Amino acid sequence: MSTSLLYHGFGIRGYDYRRTLYQERAVIFVIEQKRESLRCPCCGSGKVHKRGGKIRQFRILPIGRKPAFVELNVPRVSCLECGVVRQVKVGFADTQRTYSRALARYVLELRRLMTLKDVARHLQVSQWMVRDIEKRHLKKHYGKPKLKWLSRIAIDQISVASGHRYLTIVLDLDSGAVVFVGNGKKAEALNPFWRRLKASRAWIEAVAIDMSPAYIAAVRENLPMAALIFDRFHIVKLFNDRLSNFRRETTDKLHKDVLKGTRWLLLKNPENLDENKNERTRLDEALELNASLATAYYLKEDLRQIWEQPNEQAAQRFLKDWCGRARASGIRFLKTFANTLHGHRSGVLNWYNYPISTGPLEGTNNKIKTLQRQAYGFRDQEYFQLKIYALHETKWALLG
Repeated sequence: MSTSLLYHGFGIRGYDYRRTLYQERAVIFVIEQKRESLRCPCCGSGKVHKRGGKIRQFRILPIGRKPAFVELNVPRVSCLECGVVRQVKVGFADTQRTYSRALARYVLELRRLMTLKDVARHLQVSQWMVRDIEKRHLKKHYGKPKLKWLSRIAIDQISVASGHRYLTIVLDLDSGAVVFVGNGKKAEALNPFWRRLKASRAWIEAVAIDMSPAYIAAVRENLPMAALIFDRFHIVKLFNDRLSNFRRETTDKLHKDVLKGTRWLLLKNPENLDENKNERTRLDEALELNASLATAYYLKEDLRQIWEQPNEQAAQRFLKDWCGRARASGIRFLKTFANTLHGHRSGVLNWYNYPISTGPLEGTNNKIKTLQRQAYGFRDQEYFQLKIYALHETKWALLG
């Protein structure tokens, strides 16, 4: 075996080949570092004296189905320039790692096509080694997303485990990349993000959030000049949840059979009602029996039109009219919702200047849940967060 084969086949350069050892299930190449290539690991000086060494084995690319190793007596040197005594750096492997960089690159290529467990089984290595290789790669390329060019962001939380365990996600709406993952769903979870954002001197124009008081206070405190946009889908969802509760409270025993099963009919958009299943007829019968429910239903349909006006001024007039009708209905939940909507009207109307929402972030949350299911959960929280940072890259998005 020639020294050039070490370089072209395994990415090992600057070492001399000595011999090959054949064991029952492995091939070991014994190599030795050239004297003229010895350098001080601290200052890089070539003025060193050899002071013994330590024999180490490094895993390299397999040969067929057989695992392969290189065995190297790593020299210890004394530097005449800085006076330290240290082991020299290994040219083909990273510090404190027992595998070569070429093997690490091969593992990353396999991870694009295979699960972590399958890669470990194929290469006959531990799952810890495969995870360590991928984790170091993710940390290097995605560990600290650049915030300097952020302009429009979305903030939301996601439940990642039972027991009310949440993560707070910040998404760059222009690139689709996750730029921050915080533990918990309180405002304090965003504190590290605000510090990094301030240091980056980014200029945030708009922030899309739901109507969470904690997020509202945090954004207004840390980004006072940014436009706050309340997500339209969260607003409609909030109204639908209260409408469902209202239907349940107002259903009496006499009309229970007619009103039973109408919850999803109330929440459906009228154009999505299935005529073949008589959904339109069933909904009309239910609304005829309950005048209060009918009022709430038609206000729900009108609520969507706030975001369908020609301009902000028209939307402002429509919002004022909608809130007036809701208060005049005399229905408690409609009056409460109208007061809430009126109090947050600036965040609702800002949509006409910045038509953004947390919709892309909801899609990212679905990818995160898919990532969890395929991996059957993550024991390493840091590894899990790094995988989230890399979700916008298609090659990493939907692997286990």
